Amino acid sequence: MNAAEKTALMALIRDVRDRFGLAILVIEHDMRLVMGVSERLLVLDHGVTIAEGKPEEIRRDPKVIEAYLGDAYLEERQIEVPDGGAT
Repeated sequence: MNAAEKTALMALIRDVRDRFGLAILVIEHDMRLVMGVSERLLVLDHGVTIAEGKPEEIRRDPKVIEAYLGDAYLEERQIEVPDGGAT
């Protein structure tokens, strides 16, 4: 799907969910779409649950980051803080 189609799908999912009070199961790898429509997530890696919770929690979960973005992603985001050193 292109960006416009994904945006329309996200709006449709939210509309159906909110209008009818339904829980909707979405199986998808597009994180923009998943995070845009979900209130709660269950993340699997090769069929094994590695995380469950709200999107903001899942977004920061090291297991999810490692499984879906790799160790290089974690290494790039590490910030070195200089040791202020007591003088």
